[in-house]
Amino acid sequence: RQRVAISRALMTAPHLLLLDEPTSALDVGVQAEILNLLMSLKTETGLTYILVSHDLGVIAHMCDRVMVMKGGEKVEELATSSLRARRAINPYTKALIAESRL
Repeated sequence: RQRVAISRALMTAPHLLLLDEPTSALDVGVQAEILNLLMSLKTETGLTYILVSHDLGVIAHMCDRVMVMKGGEKVEELATSSLRARRAINPYTKALIAESRL
């Protein structure tokens, strides 16, 4: 289902694509396949993604920059390298990182 939705979204050759939990209902193997496809498309076409996800592993794989939100408000923005290195400042971001499998 996600593959079909992504294919339909790409038919218009957009410059920007909003991905809202694009792999949330997928098993790990299919999830990796979709993420690798999206990364290839980004590299080949220069496509930009806005990724909405609760999975910090997916975010660390897909994103250059991360904006952490709580209750609809931005609490922190950081580079993905800082996320991977667990260099957050905000306590909420620190808690998310601590609970993740990064």
